[in-house]
Amino acid sequence: MERLTAPELWRDAIRDAPASPAYLEEGPEGWRPVSWDEAAERIDSLAHGLLAHGVRHGDCVAVLSRTSVDWILLDWAIMSIGAVVVGLYPTSTATECAYVLEHAEAVLAFAEDDEQTRKLVSVRGSLPALREIMPFELLDKLEAEGRASRHLRPEPVEEDDLATLIYTSGTTGPPKGCMLTHRNLVTAATKVRETLEHPGDVVLLFLPMAHSYARLAHQAASNRGATVAAVADVARVPEALGAVHPAILPAVPRVYEKIHANTLGEIERATGLRRRIGLWALGVGTRVSRVRREGGRVWPWLALQHRVADKLVFAKVRERLGGRLRLGISGAAPLSVDVMEFFHALGVPVLEGYGLTETASSATVNDPADFRIGTVGRPVDDAEVKLADDGEILIRSDAVFAGYYKDPEATADVLSEDGWFRTGDVGEIDAEGFLRITDRKKDLIITAGGKNIAPQNLENALKSSRFVSQAIVVGDRRPYVTALLTLDEVEVGASGREPREIAQEIVDEVNSDRVRVEQIKKFLIVPREFSQEEGEVTPTLKLRRRVIHEHFAAEIEDLYAG
Repeated sequence: MERLTAPELWRDAIRDAPASPAYLEEGPEGWRPVSWDEAAERIDSLAHGLLAHGVRHGDCVAVLSRTSVDWILLDWAIMSIGAVVVGLYPTSTATECAYVLEHAEAVLAFAEDDEQTRKLVSVRGSLPALREIMPFELLDKLEAEGRASRHLRPEPVEEDDLATLIYTSGTTGPPKGCMLTHRNLVTAATKVRETLEHPGDVVLLFLPMAHSYARLAHQAASNRGATVAAVADVARVPEALGAVHPAILPAVPRVYEKIHANTLGEIERATGLRRRIGLWALGVGTRVSRVRREGGRVWPWLALQHRVADKLVFAKVRERLGGRLRLGISGAAPLSVDVMEFFHALGVPVLEGYGLTETASSATVNDPADFRIGTVGRPVDDAEVKLADDGEILIRSDAVFAGYYKDPEATADVLSEDGWFRTGDVGEIDAEGFLRITDRKKDLIITAGGKNIAPQNLENALKSSRFVSQAIVVGDRRPYVTALLTLDEVEVGASGREPREIAQEIVDEVNSDRVRVEQIKKFLIVPREFSQEEGEVTPTLKLRRRVIHEHFAAEIEDLYAG
C-alpha cells in the first residue's frame, strides 16, 4: 500500500479480491451477493454523485441509518473524495442528531427511510450548514448523476486528512467528536490479526455503523478479502446466522450472553435424561476447555466423552449459529469468563479485543492460536501498551486519534505530547504480555471505608446467571455495596420460582468467594430493563451509570435507609 488512506485500502482490496462476493445484501427475496466489481462501480458512482452535489474535500457528510450495504458503500464513497463521514445512530432523537450535525457543520445528510428523514427535517431550521437531506431511496438517482459526472475530480486524499468524526455515545455528558484520520483507520484495519479472518470468510455485521467497532469490522474484512453480510436489526441475528452461515461474528457481550443464557435455560427446563445429558455435556466441555487452555493433554477417556457430548449437545448449538461459525469476537464491554468458557467448550472460541473510539477500536486482541480467557489479548502490531503508576492503561500507535473536534482542552487531557493516549481504563499486564482490564477509573467504587471496588467484576458475576439480564452495582462513598438487577422474565417464569428467591440465591453465590467489604449487602429487582429509549444504555449496550443512578435515585436511597 503506497499510502495509508481509505481509497488506497479499497483499491488494494479490489485488486486482490477473491472470487467470493464483497457483500451479502438482504432484500425481500433473500440475500443477494454483491460482487467486488459491482461494489467498486457503485462506490465510484456515489463518490462522483457527491461531487456533483457540491461536496468537497473536508466537508462533513452525515449518515443516519441502520447497518446496511448502502451505509458501507457510502462510507467508502465519502472518504474516497476526502470528505468526512459522520455517523448518526438511528436510535438517536432529533435533538441528539441536531447536536451532532450542528457541531460537525455537516453539509449533507443521508437518511435511511421516511422516519429518519422526518427526524432530520424537524431540526433542519437550526442547522444553517446543512444544504441537503437525501433519503436512501434517492441513492440510485445519485449514482446516475455520478455516472454522468465522471469528469469531476476530487482533491488528493492524504494520510493525515480527517476521514471520520465518530461521536462517542458517552456514559456521561454530551458526545465528543473523535477525529480519526485516514492513517488511523487504515492502521486499525490492516493490523488485525491475520489469524482472525481468511479470504472468502463471511462476516456477519449487525453493529451500528456510527460506532468505530463496526467501521473497523467492515474495513478489516475488506482488507482480508472477506464477505460482509449486513444485518439491520440485532433481533434478526439468529435468523441471519442460519441464512448466511458466517465464519466470524463481531459482537458485543450482550449477544453472547443471550446465546449462553438461552442454551443453559433449555437444558435446565428439560427433564429426565435430556436434562442430565445436557448438564453432563457442559461439565465435560468445561473440563476439556480448561485442559486445552492450560496446554495440557486431553486423556483418551475425556476425549471420548467430549466427542459424545459434542454429538449430542454442542453440534446442535453450533448448527443454530449457522453451522460454520469459527470465531466470535467480543468488544465494547467486558465479557464474563463463564460465557467465554462455554463458547470454547462449544468449539467456537469467543476472543476478546480492546480498543476505544479514540484508538479506532484497535489496541489489543487475543489470537485464536494463543489466547487467555479473562484477558483482552496482546497489543496488535504497531501498538504500544503500558500502565501508568496508578494502573491506567496508556496506548500509543498510529491508530490513536488526532483529538476531539473543536475541543483542544479535552484533547490535552487525554493525549500526551509524546503521543500516549490515556484511556481512563485500569488494567494489569501479565508476564506474557496479556492485558487484563479491571475497570474504568471513573467507575471505580470507593466505599465510605476507603476500599476500592471494581463494579464490573461483580456485575459480570451476576450476569453469568441465565436469570439476570442486566446488573449495576452501587456503592461509591456509601457504607456498603448494593445492586440493581433486571431479570429475564422467560427464564424466571419457566423456573416456577419466586423472583426474589432466585435473585437472593444468585447474590449469595456471587458473595461466597469475596471478602466482606466487596459483598453485595442489599439488592433491588428493577421492574423494567435499562433501555436506550430512557437514555440508560448506549447504542452498544454499555450502562450509563449516572443516568441510571438519577432514574432510580429513590430506590437506591431506600437500599441505604436505616
